[in-house]
Amino acid sequence: MNRNIKKGLFGAAIALLAMTAQGHAQSSVEQFYKGRNLTIMLGHPPGGSYDFYARMAAEFMRKYIPGNPNIIIENRPGGAGVVAAAFFYAQSPRDGTVISLFPETLVHTQILEPEIGRWKVQEMSYIGSFAPVNTGFVLRKGAPAKTIEEMKQKQLIVGCSGVNSQSYQYPALLKVLGGFDFKMVCGYKGSAEYIHAMEQGEVDLVSSAWNSWRVTHTAPIASGELIPVLQAGLRRNKELPNVPLMQEVVSDPKAKRIIEFASAGAAIGRALLAPPQIPADRLAALRDAFDKTVRDKEFLETAQKRKLEIDPTSGAEVQKIANDILNTPPDIVEGAKTSMK
Repeated sequence: MNRNIKKGLFGAAIALLAMTAQGHAQSSVEQFYKGRNLTIMLGHPPGGSYDFYARMAAEFMRKYIPGNPNIIIENRPGGAGVVAAAFFYAQSPRDGTVISLFPETLVHTQILEPEIGRWKVQEMSYIGSFAPVNTGFVLRKGAPAKTIEEMKQKQLIVGCSGVNSQSYQYPALLKVLGGFDFKMVCGYKGSAEYIHAMEQGEVDLVSSAWNSWRVTHTAPIASGELIPVLQAGLRRNKELPNVPLMQEVVSDPKAKRIIEFASAGAAIGRALLAPPQIPADRLAALRDAFDKTVRDKEFLETAQKRKLEIDPTSGAEVQKIANDILNTPPDIVEGAKTSMK
């Protein structure tokens, strides 16, 4: 037999085997999910950006997952997402029936506070991120300080949920590394509560995901009642081009690196996460469904109507971002630990 013909037949056989294997995997995933519920677990109450994105996923991902499972949302608020994340890692099913949407600070909590962050992100699998999440520091109009320099000279009361949340940790970094005169008042159950407290004049400044601010407080921000003064992230959000990043308002080079490390989770953003040991074919199917969802015309139109930012990152890329954070030099990690206390 001609050598080229043999090579062609061999190649065709390999392709056929690959297609058969792919078909079996697809069929297996479809059989598994058909007639089942798929739960998206959240560590926050309804009403914030976690909830907004999770409900978009529930609404549109179903049709792209083989077997078309019914997708439901489970809110497990507590400890700024820590309680739900620890439960998810240790006790949630590993079979692909439960996934999650947790804070972008998950990796940082694991590194900085291992006694609290009782999980290993490297053992879990990111499915994909809907959008990066820069945190917006928003000041009420009547606050005693208005500019960056005034914030170092006049005390501002900062509202926060708990010491494990960015609402505490980011302002704490600025207090220690930037000389900002912040008085931290924690104990609010979530962003909705401490933002309401600011609107009532109980606190002067709060930080929360810009993805949420742009949806829930469009009018008071436009009118100047609420003023974005800082943001956390590795690059400025395109909607906040004139609002400085945290690392831009400190002068010490090491302080800048510490803040950049602490802010790196912004690139993870609002991301869906699968538990450890999820079967590879189901993870692949979920990642494929996510990638198709964020390109879906109706999904994008609905997100625009709901004022949700969509700037997706694939699951594999998000996993790399998380791994890069985990490999941060120890002196930078230690500097962040000290500054966030």
